[in-house]
Amino acid sequence: MSGRPIEPLPLAVGGLIALAVAVGVGRFIYTPILPPMVEALGLTKSEAGLIASANFAGYLAGALCATLPWGKDNPRRALLLFLGLSGLSTAAMALGHSTLMFSILRGVGGFASAYVLVLASSLVLGRLGRAGAGNLSYVHFAGVGVGIAGSALLVWALAAVGADWRAMWLWSGLCAMISAVFVVRLVPPDDAAIATAQRTPAADVRNKRALMQLSAAYGLFGFGYVITATFIVAIVRASPSARAIEPVFWLIVGVVAIPSVWLWVQAGRRLGAPRAFAVASALLGLGVIASVVSTTVLALALSCVLLGGTFMGVTALGLIGVGELAPEARDTWIAIATSAFSVGQIAGPLAAGYGYDLTESFLLPSLMAAAALAVGAGLTFNLGPDRTEAQTTTNA
Repeated sequence: MSGRPIEPLPLAVGGLIALAVAVGVGRFIYTPILPPMVEALGLTKSEAGLIASANFAGYLAGALCATLPWGKDNPRRALLLFLGLSGLSTAAMALGHSTLMFSILRGVGGFASAYVLVLASSLVLGRLGRAGAGNLSYVHFAGVGVGIAGSALLVWALAAVGADWRAMWLWSGLCAMISAVFVVRLVPPDDAAIATAQRTPAADVRNKRALMQLSAAYGLFGFGYVITATFIVAIVRASPSARAIEPVFWLIVGVVAIPSVWLWVQAGRRLGAPRAFAVASALLGLGVIASVVSTTVLALALSCVLLGGTFMGVTALGLIGVGELAPEARDTWIAIATSAFSVGQIAGPLAAGYGYDLTESFLLPSLMAAAALAVGAGLTFNLGPDRTEAQTTTNA
């Protein structure tokens, strides 16, 4: 099966489904379900932030473990295993009854989603590049937006028929597991991925420095985007003018995210992935600020458009930039960058939750997030095409 020529589009669609299940649903479904959970259980913002950070701590553990040899002898089998674990941990949230149990389940889900991101990106992006179809990488990364939009519609529909937060978790997990079945067919085994799994040849000093800067910026991005991504629906619910159409805002994030990856990949081709990363980070910072400077429908919608229009683009550009700078050590550097990203994600919800409980506002944490994004943009803007052109391969 693995010896046959691949069909690039079905492979990219398989990657799309994998990311939709593990990241779009497994990671981000917490955002639209959080407000009814808070109302039903009386969770404080600190507790809500702790549960979110547990997911991101699991994500960090998964990213670190993805650098180890385990699973690299058969990355497709490991991918399918963690897709199933992601769906199960999502559905199991319906059985939760304490902050500790919620945190453990979200930690497991985060671990699975990181593994899926690293494995799926390796299995899909590497083969697309070798097949001369690297331009289809946007299809793979669009899966997160598809998962967000699909789960937003699902939660909206369930809320409309009076379902509670437990039903929302259960149905989301079941739909994720059903969708994951299609990955079995669309993502075949890859002998080349197995053969190169342990290859990590030395890069030159310039590229090591650039990779470290890009990884640091990726960590700042993790802190910068996650406060708005976690609490935007809660912010909307607190707005008298926007509350009535609350589900629309998270749907906007998902719908805008779907084409945004293609747009940012094209920008990366023209500017170089690191420089496009910097531009997208700066725009995302404006979206973060917009979410807290005004509670009007227009300001919150603008925030959602800028969040959805950039956060997956930044994610894709970061991973594509790694491929440009270290094409023969892609797996290792994807895992390193993802680990840095995870540290930022863990700190973000904790800072936002405790900051809100102290000040009854997300203003200060959001301004800190925007500042982090600005610093990340500064770190990557000068890593433009003049530094990466020599390293660019068909992986881009």
